[in-house]
Amino acid sequence: MELEEKTRDKEKKALIIRKYQQYLKLEKAFSGNTIEAYLTDLDKLLRFLEEEHIDILEVCLDDLRRFAAGLHDIGIHPRSQSRIISGIKSFFHFLTLADYREDNPSELLESPKIGFKIPEVLTVEEIDTIISAVDLGKKEGQRNRAILETLYSCGLRVSELCNLKLSELYFDEGFIKVEGKGSKQRLVPISPRAIKEIKYWLIDRNQGKIKRGFEDYVFLARWGNNISRIMVFHMIKELAEAAGITKNISPHTFRHSFATHLLEGGANLRAIQCMLGHESIATTEIYTHIDRNMLRSEIIEHHPRNIKFRKEREFH
Repeated sequence: MELEEKTRDKEKKALIIRKYQQYLKLEKAFSGNTIEAYLTDLDKLLRFLEEEHIDILEVCLDDLRRFAAGLHDIGIHPRSQSRIISGIKSFFHFLTLADYREDNPSELLESPKIGFKIPEVLTVEEIDTIISAVDLGKKEGQRNRAILETLYSCGLRVSELCNLKLSELYFDEGFIKVEGKGSKQRLVPISPRAIKEIKYWLIDRNQGKIKRGFEDYVFLARWGNNISRIMVFHMIKELAEAAGITKNISPHTFRHSFATHLLEGGANLRAIQCMLGHESIATTEIYTHIDRNMLRSEIIEHHPRNIKFRKEREFH
């Protein structure tokens, strides 16, 4: 009898998770990677509940708080804790939507406080130095140059760059069409310099191997399919090292730099939000913090009072 009950509970749980997966895919329009991350984080909670002999439909706020405290106790970074809790809140929201529960015990569950961290930003000169470090004598040289110019010119996420299609390039109009998070599309202006670099790359691309099914992708690996995020990450790391840049950078650094330079040039925050594909203006506002910090540095460096103070200290 007990075995039958356990089997029924297992089947019920599997059905709920399957329906939650469908909800993430169809209702939220999340990518495969995002769905996998949500389910991985949910599995942590399910294991905890199983150990505590708590039914998933009978969870209360105290249970969730004990789970969250456990994440802290085993040393999981606050940012990762916050992500896991966000996923759990999404799951319990689904349970109420799907009428599995009348209440949502996660509503009052708090995420850990995360200190504000300013992302690394490259100067225009540093970006030019990295691009100049590309060896155009190599087969993939022009491709890499076009990749860097496109990342910086358009402020793309690396996944958006890897999935960019030829059919989404509108060079005559000066735009590209990008599919961002949740399959949301947006038009992004592209610079004449990036257009020029991509056109040079297309000459090489069309002479190389192209796998069936990848004919429409802009940036291809040498074996004929579209490039991966890992490839772009390693390429940027190697070029930064070759250029003597010691900052800890990634493809996302080009996106941060793009937004920061736009803001410094006087661009409207809402316009930057549209360019980056941010749903919330709050996400974009991180760049105002960068701008204020840079302004402060400029004042400290160049204000007459500070120059005089430094000279007096040097004299003494």
